[in-house]
Amino acid sequence: MRGGLTTPAGLLPIIYLAFISLGLPDSAIGSAWPTMVPQLGAGISWVGAITMIISCGTIFSSLMSVRVVERFGTGKVTVASVALTAAALVGFSQAQAFWQLVILAVPYGFGAGAVDAALNAYVAIHYESQHMSWLHCMWGVGASAGPIIMAQCLNGTTWSLGFLVLGGIQVLIAVVITLSLPLWRDKQLPHVSDDVSAGENAPHHKTRAELLRIPGVPAVLICFFCYCALEGTCGTWAATYCNLGRGIDAATAAGWASLFYLGITFGRAVSGFVSMKMRDHNMIRLGQGIILVGLLLVVSPWSSTMLAPGLVLLGAGCAPIYPSVIHATPARFGDEVALELTGMQMAFANIGSLAMSPLFGVIAQNVSVELYPLYLGVLLVVMVVAGEKLNRIMVRQSRI
Repeated sequence: MRGGLTTPAGLLPIIYLAFISLGLPDSAIGSAWPTMVPQLGAGISWVGAITMIISCGTIFSSLMSVRVVERFGTGKVTVASVALTAAALVGFSQAQAFWQLVILAVPYGFGAGAVDAALNAYVAIHYESQHMSWLHCMWGVGASAGPIIMAQCLNGTTWSLGFLVLGGIQVLIAVVITLSLPLWRDKQLPHVSDDVSAGENAPHHKTRAELLRIPGVPAVLICFFCYCALEGTCGTWAATYCNLGRGIDAATAAGWASLFYLGITFGRAVSGFVSMKMRDHNMIRLGQGIILVGLLLVVSPWSSTMLAPGLVLLGAGCAPIYPSVIHATPARFGDEVALELTGMQMAFANIGSLAMSPLFGVIAQNVSVELYPLYLGVLLVVMVVAGEKLNRIMVRQSRI
């Protein structure tokens, strides 16, 4: 445990379970959307509005997470967040019109952002680096299981059952987390104490401007923005690039796109062990190097067969970066601002995904989809530059 903090060993599987619940519905909407369109009278592109509303809700709740966690504690916030997503998914199953999905996307986004920031900060403060990698591996397990569950439910019935089943699973997870509440030790978080009333014991919150003036914070935010922009763009447009940019047939291209997510999931399982021997900043460098190799394979002119291993390596390279950036936050900037900075990083992560993946869509439509690897390369370069600037700052402050 970090810093001598003691946390019940039985709590860790509960935290992993909560992160599975976070990933479980993430790709379900995309999987079900083609069958939802004719029944809802919607357009194929309308799903973008749903994902944007979810992202906006996630950004808002990430920024507000420190106040909410301070007031109620990480355990209760996790229960409430999973319950919100469960309610939204059950609501999706009963939706008869597109506007109903728009409304239900709001609680879904709020729930996802709050639990994401709260659990990341909790694990960063209380647990060693390998647990952060395995935590995000659990998200990959959930994200991979969601479409499988939806596909099974679509076989012989409707998408409504798929969302109902996913919502029911979320309800069961919320019940399990509720039973675990006595295990949560929020009093060990610097911002959470028995007395948070006015007075000298009340926690001091730094404003966004004060946080940005901390040496290294702008650099880590830029690094994280570029990473999440790269991950979001890579996953969203991989199949399109393979099909339209490299002439791979549509069915094969769709299958190859999933290799990126498999690379992330298995990469995080492996990086948990590697992180026992390697510090966070070097884990980030390792991931960036693997991404570079993956990009070189993707642009390889010799054979399209290099695309598949290239996409796997892109996912494997992405695997250690997100958890390592988050886990390093308390060591780099101090436990007292870890939760606030984690929330801010979560917000920048979602802004990166929300802004940069659609931007590439505009480029692909108006210029060429073949710019995909170049676009990813530019994001990688900016991420590396920002990350190395942060490392130099941390070396000067003896925090690395």
